[in-house]
Amino acid sequence: MRSLSVRHWLVLALPLVALAGCQSLQSSSDNFLGIITPYKVEIVQGNVVTKEQAAAVKPGISRAQVRDILGSPLLADVFHADRWDYVFTIRRQGAEPQQRRVVVLFDGDKLKSIDTGGELPAERDFVASIDTFKTSRNAPPLALSDEQVKALPAPKAAPAEAAPAAAAASAVAPVRTYPPLEPR
Repeated sequence: MRSLSVRHWLVLALPLVALAGCQSLQSSSDNFLGIITPYKVEIVQGNVVTKEQAAAVKPGISRAQVRDILGSPLLADVFHADRWDYVFTIRRQGAEPQQRRVVVLFDGDKLKSIDTGGELPAERDFVASIDTFKTSRNAPPLALSDEQVKALPAPKAAPAEAAPAAAAASAVAPVRTYPPLEPR
């Protein structure tokens, strides 16, 4: 049996060392070589249940009313007919991953209790937590304030002889001619 020479070992080991180096560069951070950031799929699953929605759900209301307020449950188990689970997860690039679980228990057709598993965010706070375009939303206002309107210069008055011509032009719409659709 022939033994492998040093040259053969180098030929076999070089690709393995190169692949190991590539793996360590990618696993150290979310980008490749500090320049390229790979695309991450946005994953949203379940129902968002906010503080306002949970406050609107009171013991004694029907299943249909709970469904109207919170939406359809993500999990309604046939073995636990008196329990609805509202599970929400989101992973979005540029925002912290979130996961919440709300358990709603019924006694027959009436709501018995709701367990939010902790503090739920208000709707405005939830939207702010997943908004990754915060810097681009600082658009200038589209309307002027009263002070800005007063600061504008007064419009120049039109000469007296131009006023009747301008009024006549605005009263009659200009006649438009269009080219024929088909050649004659």
